[in-house]
Amino acid sequence: MRALVSVSDKTGLVDFVRGLVALGWEIIATGGTQKLLEKEGVRTIGISEVTGFPEILDGRVKTLHPKVHGGILARRELPEHIATLKENAIETIDLVCVNLYPFKQTIAKPGVTLEEAIENIDIGGPSMVRSAAKNWRDVTIVCDPADYATVLEELKANGSTSQETRLKLSAKAYTHTAEYDCMIATYMRAQAGLNEKLFLEYDLKQGLRYGENPHQEAKFYAATEPAPFSLAGAVQLNGKELSYNNIQDANAALSIVREFGTTPFCVGLKHMNPCGAAIGRDVVDAWTKAYEADKVSIFGGIVATNCEVNAEAAALMKPIFLEIIMAPSFTPEALEILCTKKNLRLLQVDMKEDGIVRKQYVSVTGGLLVQDQDLVTKALEPSMCVTKVQPTEAQMTDLQFAWRIVKHIKSNAIVVVKDGATLGVGAGQMNRVGSARIALEEAKAALSEKGVDIRGAGVVLGSDGFFPFGDTVALAAEYGVAAIVQPGGSVRDEESVTEADRRGITMLFTGMRHFKH
Repeated sequence: MRALVSVSDKTGLVDFVRGLVALGWEIIATGGTQKLLEKEGVRTIGISEVTGFPEILDGRVKTLHPKVHGGILARRELPEHIATLKENAIETIDLVCVNLYPFKQTIAKPGVTLEEAIENIDIGGPSMVRSAAKNWRDVTIVCDPADYATVLEELKANGSTSQETRLKLSAKAYTHTAEYDCMIATYMRAQAGLNEKLFLEYDLKQGLRYGENPHQEAKFYAATEPAPFSLAGAVQLNGKELSYNNIQDANAALSIVREFGTTPFCVGLKHMNPCGAAIGRDVVDAWTKAYEADKVSIFGGIVATNCEVNAEAAALMKPIFLEIIMAPSFTPEALEILCTKKNLRLLQVDMKEDGIVRKQYVSVTGGLLVQDQDLVTKALEPSMCVTKVQPTEAQMTDLQFAWRIVKHIKSNAIVVVKDGATLGVGAGQMNRVGSARIALEEAKAALSEKGVDIRGAGVVLGSDGFFPFGDTVALAAEYGVAAIVQPGGSVRDEESVTEADRRGITMLFTGMRHFKH
């Protein structure tokens, strides 16, 4: 029995090959693989001894030869194939252990040139992998060091690998070459400025019990490149497995947290919309204000904060029925408190911003929409004011908070804010006045509980899109709104500005909208 070994990733290779040799296998090896094995005392046959031809062109051509591919591809059950091998003095190769040049690692290096990248495009390797994978009924193809132990165990027990194992290894091999070709194609297309094709690579992270509803099958796939504020890289410290809806909601919550950098912030979320959000002096203050913003809706919701959760915060969160709590870290004391609730999911999430704007993918029937993530939020400035009444410093702080929150609420979106906390949220209505009415009524009720009349509270209002008419401003004035932030851009902007001036409301136009469908 003969094995051909030619790998870039040499993890576990020496022990694997020694195991083959102990079972009586001959080892054919190439270049650096042969040097390593010989250095470790493992006798090998050089590829040139098999082909009768030297490695040429700086190693670009060494395995592209009939004595290699004939030995791999010959079907053992066909007498004419075996006769052809004998006529041409070709010996069968029964196991191929190959993984490919480190193209991914090469292009990830800062300042890598196109020439360097091209030299790390493997040619002979993929050819051998595909040949062995095609002839899986007779040949074992091993691309992943994680499979070495399984292959050796089966060879020791049965003298050969099982057909089931060879089929699985064949599928893995084609995946290996497909991923490799996809990386190269994506890189080369970027160099050439081509964009009419899109290649995506995601790995299965976990199967899910079901999708949005119990009759829908679902899985969670993770991008191969890690990203901050991502569920794909989160560490679960407690609780049940995440569901499809949990992941959707948690992703929405993390997008909101991302807005606030290192400013202590906490958000409660239900059905992908914030029900309470606040900045505070610390995690306890932020949580308290976010919870008090809507004590009803937070029931069964998700909480995310950009602060370490300490024992005091954990003690306040514990009595509330929550599905998930996410944070960059939890103190041991906090974990001790929260882990007594066995179903409560605790997720430690990387929240260190890397500044990379990644693509966002949304499936539609028969297609895929692709856009940049909406990561840019304008900082508000007094110069954005379009009304006679200018904003106070306190109003500017609340308007900035409202503007960062409203971009994460489903359109049409309205948020009412006071003292760095949400008081009312209007989401997903078919007209903006409807969303405003919901948010303002929620705010009125929240303040009434504290014995405060909304009309004198000095609340501010944020809108993700422009006002098509002056009616939203008029409604806001009825509830005593003191300041408004919106994108502007309507053909009737002047109507809204005039209404604001008439009511003594300050209003800012940002010039940027944040629709979230």
